[in-house]
Amino acid sequence: MRIVVLVSGTGSNLQAVLDAVRDGQLDVEIAAVGSDRPGTYGVERAADAGYPTFVVNFRDYPARADWNRALTREVASYAPDLVLSSGFMRIVDEEFINSFNGRYLNTHPALLPSFPGAHGVRDALAYGVKITGCTVHWADAGVDTGPILAQAAVEVLDGDTEETLHERIKVQERRLLLETLDRLSREGL
Repeated sequence: MRIVVLVSGTGSNLQAVLDAVRDGQLDVEIAAVGSDRPGTYGVERAADAGYPTFVVNFRDYPARADWNRALTREVASYAPDLVLSSGFMRIVDEEFINSFNGRYLNTHPALLPSFPGAHGVRDALAYGVKITGCTVHWADAGVDTGPILAQAAVEVLDGDTEETLHERIKVQERRLLLETLDRLSREGL
């Protein structure tokens, strides 16, 4: 299974994928890693590991639709079977989703449909839930919507901060992402 990974930040989930591929634990081909802005550590991680990288800088386009078209063209040039949003903090449009047959995989640090959006961990803490977690799902043109493939629960502990809770969620998120990618590569999309 050939994948393109999109990142906006440090790429900790990406690193888990890179390590699993390197160690022979995950049978996927990483065609490229791209970002929506220059200077992301995720792109640096991929380049250091020898993978092709690209940036389609959101700020270089006068309108979101122009950026979406440019991103679609760039990702399509690598002919992926699946596109993985690994901490990619931009919403792509329906044209992007359809260009890849709806095979745009996303992770989210909450048990969707609860707490969608960029602040799932903060929102879960503010609401006072005792259990939160993470979700791996097929993304659609909505915000953290689309069919759910897998979820894992994480207990909210007394005294948790957004940072401590998010770190525990990330551990489960990486595990769940690798399991889901493995299942998709073995059983097919």
